[in-house]
Amino acid sequence: MKKNQGFYLTLVVLLAVAAGIFVYPQGYGARWLPWRLGLDLQGGSHLVYKVDLASVADSNRDSVLNGLRDVIERRVNLFGVSEPQVYLAKEGNQDNLVVDLAGIKDISAAIEQIGETPTLEFMTVVLNGTTTGFAPTGITGQYVTGAQVSFNPTTQVPVVLIDFNSEGAKLFGEYTTANVGAQVATFLDGRLIQTAVIQEPITDGNAQISGDFTVKEAQDLVQNLNAGALPAPITLVNQNTTSATLGQEALRDAIKAGILGTLLVMLFMIIYYRSLGIFATIALVAYVALTLAVFKLVSITMTLAGVAGFVLTIGMAVDANILIFERVKEEMKRGLSRAGAMHEGFRHAWPSIRDSNTSTIITSVILYFFTSSFVQGFALTLFIGVVVSMFTAITLTRLMLDVFAQDPKKKPNA
Repeated sequence: MKKNQGFYLTLVVLLAVAAGIFVYPQGYGARWLPWRLGLDLQGGSHLVYKVDLASVADSNRDSVLNGLRDVIERRVNLFGVSEPQVYLAKEGNQDNLVVDLAGIKDISAAIEQIGETPTLEFMTVVLNGTTTGFAPTGITGQYVTGAQVSFNPTTQVPVVLIDFNSEGAKLFGEYTTANVGAQVATFLDGRLIQTAVIQEPITDGNAQISGDFTVKEAQDLVQNLNAGALPAPITLVNQNTTSATLGQEALRDAIKAGILGTLLVMLFMIIYYRSLGIFATIALVAYVALTLAVFKLVSITMTLAGVAGFVLTIGMAVDANILIFERVKEEMKRGLSRAGAMHEGFRHAWPSIRDSNTSTIITSVILYFFTSSFVQGFALTLFIGVVVSMFTAITLTRLMLDVFAQDPKKKPNA
C-alpha cells in the first residue's frame, strides 16, 4: 500500500511540475499556447452601441438581438483580435451591444467597420414623363448568402458577384421573369450605384453589382455582405480605450498580488501548523501550477476580474488543509497514533470540505450564467479554482499525509 501511495504521490508531483513548466510565461508552453489577456491587461477598446429596436415587433426582439450579436462577432473576427468579446447588455429599458477588442491597433477602422450597415436594395425604375421614380421590389441584402469580387472582362473594372439564398433566388427569378425589358436599379446604403435593363429571366440565384468601385471599396462591400447585414441599426454611445502601457502595469500589479497572496498564505500555514504547514505549502504550489495550466488549456481570457477570482481561490485552497489539520490535531488528542489521526482526520473533514466547495461551485455557476461578462470572468476562475483545490486536497495532501505518517522519522509534528 505504501509503495502504491508513494507512486501516486510522485505522479501527482510530476504532474504539478509539468504544469508549472507549461504555464511559465517564458517557457515552451508560451510558444505553443500563449496566455490570452483581456483588454484591461493588454490594452484595447471597450465599445458600447445602442440598439434601435423601434421598428422591431416585441415577439422578434430576442431573435433580432441575437442575430445582431452574431453579425458583429463575424465582423470583429475579421480584425484578427486574439479574443474579442461581443455580448448584449441592458441598461434600464435600453438594449445595448458591447464589444471588447483587446490589443486592437486601428480602433477607428474597427469602429467604422463594426457600425457599417450595407443596405442593398433592388428597385424597379419607374418613368413618369420627365421624372424618374423607383418602386421597391422587396429584394434586399437579407437574401444574400455570399459575395465575391470579380472584374469586368472588357473594362477590368471591379464588380461584385452575389449569390442569393433559395428564397432570394426564387424572388429574383420571379421578378426578372415578370419584368423583362424593364430597368432595375441597385441601391447601396440609399445611393444609386447602377441601373440595368433586364434582358432575360435570371433564375440561377446570381446577380452582378457594377458600380464606380475601387478594388478596396469592392472588397469592403464583399466583406460586409458576407458578414451579413445588421438586423437593427446601432449607434456608438460610449468608447473607453486602455493603452497597452496601462494594461501592462495592471498585469504586473495582478501578478504581484498573486505572488504576494500565495507567499503570505504559505508563511501563515508554516508558522501556525509547522511541518504540517509544509505539506499545505507544497499542495498550494501544486494547486497554483495546475490551476493556471487549466486556465491555459481551456483558453480562458484572463481579465482583472478573473485574476481577482484566482487570488481569492488561493486563500480558499488552503481551507481544506486547515480543516484536515484541525481534525488531525483533535484525533491525536483523543490518543490515536499519527497514522490513525491523519486517516480519521481526513475522513471526518471531508464532508465539510465537500459541502463548502459544492456551495461555492453552485454560486459560481449562477454568477456565470446570470451576470454580465465582467463578472463571468470572476465566476469562471473561481469555479475552476475550487474544483482544482478539491483535487489537490483529495490527492496530494492526503497522499503526503499517508506516506509520511507511516515513517516515524518523517512524522510531522502537529
